Amino acid sequence: MAATGTPSVVHVDPNEAGVYEIESLCMNCRDEGVTRILPIKIPYFKDILLESFSCEHCGWENKTVKSAGEIQPTGTKYSFRLDKSEDFQRQIVRSDTGVFRIEDIDLEMPPGPGQLTNLEGMITKIKTDLEYDQPERKQTNPDLYNALDAVIQKVDKMLQGEAFPFTVSVDDPSGNSFIEPSPEDKGNKYIRTDYIRTRSQNAMLGLIADDEVEKEGVSMDDVDIIDNTVYELHSECPACSKPCTVNMKKTNVPHFKDVIIMATVCDYCGYKTNEVKTGGEIPEKGRRITLDVKTVEDLSRDILKSETCALKSDDLGLEVQPGTLGGRFTTVEGLLTQVRDQLHNQIFDVGGEDLAPGDSMAAESKERWDKFFGKLDRAIKAEFPYTITLEDPLANSYVQKNVDPGQVDPQIREEEYTRTDEENEELGLNDMKTEGYEKTDGATS
Repeated sequence: MAATGTPSVVHVDPNEAGVYEIESLCMNCRDEGVTRILPIKIPYFKDILLESFSCEHCGWENKTVKSAGEIQPTGTKYSFRLDKSEDFQRQIVRSDTGVFRIEDIDLEMPPGPGQLTNLEGMITKIKTDLEYDQPERKQTNPDLYNALDAVIQKVDKMLQGEAFPFTVSVDDPSGNSFIEPSPEDKGNKYIRTDYIRTRSQNAMLGLIADDEVEKEGVSMDDVDIIDNTVYELHSECPACSKPCTVNMKKTNVPHFKDVIIMATVCDYCGYKTNEVKTGGEIPEKGRRITLDVKTVEDLSRDILKSETCALKSDDLGLEVQPGTLGGRFTTVEGLLTQVRDQLHNQIFDVGGEDLAPGDSMAAESKERWDKFFGKLDRAIKAEFPYTITLEDPLANSYVQKNVDPGQVDPQIREEEYTRTDEENEELGLNDMKTEGYEKTDGATS
């Protein structure tokens, strides 16, 4: 309750509207005020707590948003490109550990009290904060005033719809922030990336002590990795930072390359994950693989989706950006099931008995999502023909061919493509120096 007042609980009884009232001390006048807490469910997301403090003695008020759930196993970053006025109405939850950014002007709102609003409200708050004390700065610090005024003008043009398109993001190591998705989001308009927290981020969230930050992680130095041998590595759980075991196995995908399969299981918090890591030199071009799924047998084809690969299907209205699922070595059915489950958990499975999943969602949005998931469920059963495409800028993905070696599978089409500048930037290839790196400024580095 630090954002609202110092708790001094006398009673915690929900009123008829489901609002809990807690008597607490005002941070302004130190007299007694009231904190009201309303648990609500956010469509596409999870439970949160809306907190509102008011003091009848001095009139001070404050409102915050807190997650009602636990810290998630991984951190999450959402990127969203606004290109029309309707996009301002996308809902956003920013927890007190989330960082909101307007990427195009490199403007960042650092962690602070949690917020539940829409993108218009979030950007408007940034503009209001920047305008605060501007008249005083104009007199005392003209240079700072002019610099901030230029930024304020840019933000104002964005709010007026004169700067489309532009991109915003929210990055939260706790995984408890989000931007509302839509079935119509295509291309790079909406990107969700899950990532493993660093030790310093775990320390910031209170999962480990500060003096444990410098401990070393997993090391495979001087170890000869033998095919089809399982190695057990002592590591720490990315979710709770307790000791856990990482099982690693090197295997060969026929007619493709060697890959490393890694699985992590935590006995303390139950966190489980498995990923596939690919290696080798970086090719000059990316590769696009298109598979025609026609029968139930096609669902059993082995499929390797690397961590840099995007999964697309115009027939299903599906687009999964790199980083969302990580690397996966499974079957076509298994991959589509994982996509379905992750999306469904994010959209509908908010849990609870008082409100059925998705009940607070707009009827039109719910109808679109129901139609999308219905079609995806039918695709997982191969009830109609469709195509899926793996687009990998590092050409590290693979689909099993159901023909003899050397023959062409009529249901698979492969083509190389030139990576875009954006893909090269995301992969760090634009700054990579592969020739003449032995010397820097005439001296040996």
